Amino acid sequence: MLPRGRPRALGAAALLLLLFLIGFFLFGGDLDYGRPQPRGAAALDGDLPAGYGGHNSSDCDPPRPRPRPPKCELLQVAIVCAGHNSSRDIITLVKSMLFYRKNPLHLHLVTDAVARNILETLFHTWMVPAVWPQVSWIPNKHYSGLYGLMKLVLPGVLPPDLVRVIVLDTDVTFASNIAELWALFAYFSDKQVIGLVENQSDWYFGNLWRNHRPWPALGRGFNTGVILLRLDRLRQAGWEQMWKMTATRELLTLPATSLADQDIFNAVIKEHPWLVQPLPCVWNVQLSDHTLAERCYSEASDLKVIHWNSPKKLRVKNKHVESFRNLYLTFLEYDGNLLRRELFGCPCPLPPGAEQLQRALAQLDEEDACFEFRQQQLTVHRVHITFLPHKPPPSQPHDVTLVAQLSMDRLQMLEALCRHWPGPMSLALYLTDAEAQQFLRFVETSAVLSARQDVAYHVVYREGPFYPINQLRNVALAQALTPYVFLSDIDFLPAYSLYNYLRASIEQLELDGGRKAALVVPAFETLHYRFSFPTSKAELLALLDAGSLHTFRYHEWPRGHAPTDYARWREAQEPYRVQWAADYEPYVVVPRDCPRYDSRFVGFGWNKVAHIMELDAQEYELLVLPEAFIIHLPHAPSLDISRFRSSPTYRDCLQALKDEFHQDLSRSYGAAALKYLTALQQPRGPI
Repeated sequence: MLPRGRPRALGAAALLLLLFLIGFFLFGGDLDYGRPQPRGAAALDGDLPAGYGGHNSSDCDPPRPRPRPPKCELLQVAIVCAGHNSSRDIITLVKSMLFYRKNPLHLHLVTDAVARNILETLFHTWMVPAVWPQVSWIPNKHYSGLYGLMKLVLPGVLPPDLVRVIVLDTDVTFASNIAELWALFAYFSDKQVIGLVENQSDWYFGNLWRNHRPWPALGRGFNTGVILLRLDRLRQAGWEQMWKMTATRELLTLPATSLADQDIFNAVIKEHPWLVQPLPCVWNVQLSDHTLAERCYSEASDLKVIHWNSPKKLRVKNKHVESFRNLYLTFLEYDGNLLRRELFGCPCPLPPGAEQLQRALAQLDEEDACFEFRQQQLTVHRVHITFLPHKPPPSQPHDVTLVAQLSMDRLQMLEALCRHWPGPMSLALYLTDAEAQQFLRFVETSAVLSARQDVAYHVVYREGPFYPINQLRNVALAQALTPYVFLSDIDFLPAYSLYNYLRASIEQLELDGGRKAALVVPAFETLHYRFSFPTSKAELLALLDAGSLHTFRYHEWPRGHAPTDYARWREAQEPYRVQWAADYEPYVVVPRDCPRYDSRFVGFGWNKVAHIMELDAQEYELLVLPEAFIIHLPHAPSLDISRFRSSPTYRDCLQALKDEFHQDLSRSYGAAALKYLTALQQPRGPI
């Protein structure tokens, strides 16, 4: 990793502690460093053939044949990833690899706990053929949380039978087939164990500023953004003892390591230069603040890997930066669904669950009027949980998370929602890859949203013709961390006092004692875009009497909320119980482990109704809270509701889904589900 201005130092005491912990963890406390390896400057005997494009090649040298990329060989790639931001960066890197690759890949993702949860979910739902992601969580307690040094211990962390691996930083972008990089292992001599590109700045010369004291390096040194490792030889050579001995000795005179693992790699290579195989500079074109990368190539099309190792990122100075920036942005916003293509000519096992999914899709009848509904039910959406940094609040026994879902056209609701709800939220967003980047910029430029660390955003990537509303709800619900959840919708604003009132009500009703209840929050609506939000129930009733507010959907579908009994709510002082009725779809507070939404319902219609039926079937009490309320704000109708209103076929397909749901409910709950038959016998209408 090249310097980012004056880099953050890794203290000597912290590094020494890390050396001890790594040795203890990997070798059971045996810290015998063994014999030092011999010195010598003759070590670069494995340089690439002249003319291949290495850092010492000359234009006058005769051309040598390039190594042929191995056909269908499984390529091993390791990436160290920690935290939310790196979890986003790694996706752009992987997209660029997948775009050009022609080989199956085994990804070894070495992560912290945060990145582990994110990446396991993402790769499980991405389902890319011929890619095997293996997420290895390295607990912070073993390595003091210093993931900048993890590449040093990969020989002990990766599977012991792994022989070769490509190691990548998360801030690199591929512009070529990674198999060409893998083929460079063929140039390693019998002694060489590490392949690196020369450092493309004067950092290790120590002349960038006054009192600049870099770690020792061989000449200009090497950059560790792209590494080829012969793991078998590293283990045999006693790599663990070798780098620890070197680091311990250098720390006697140097107070800190500035560039983390890169400093230690270079110090070891300085002492044992025969270990390194220099790689052509085009495999790690480094765009650092002090870069000399323009000396490496003549045309931007020559590049193989671009390394964005400057804090300025896309604003770095380079004569070809516009070309580099366009390549990066292409992969940043590229539709990851398009990379689910199979490798032709390389038969590989399908990802877990893919074979069953293919069989189910093959059984669908494309002539069926409801084919698109059936297909959408089987769609596996890519899911990127905690897309932005998230700090969950301290655990409290009666705490409540607001759960909702939205698409790009509802982003404007987020700031108002944050002002009304001071508690934790779990929100699922249905976005394209490009929209996800727009959303990121939207949050970063909002003072309200960027100040909230207790709001978890989960991106579900768009695919298919219908809005998968219940799958989105399930994603947000599954990521809620509090004991209770408030199942709301994004176009509702809660009363300013609702968060605290709900927590007090949960405690008062002793729901944590095992009582099975769903707390109903009465819903209202306004047709006015400019609206003075009531601060109390009394103010709300005044607006209701004045005609500025209405009970929710009173004019279109009163059945949906009539069982709440608004006349009784006006006078109520205590929570009261109501009975389930056909088409009832209130907004409720329930335990986090409540039944999930039925994902067969996509688009508009019956998505909440089915969930409330399930709650009732599981004998949840429906308790209306006397001081709680939410208000729906006006907005343009969604595409799905327009389809429902205009298409008889859409309504027929929804009816078919209702029939199937009731059959499944009957199989699950037997005779107790007979009362729900009335839900299918009511006149059709908007739901």
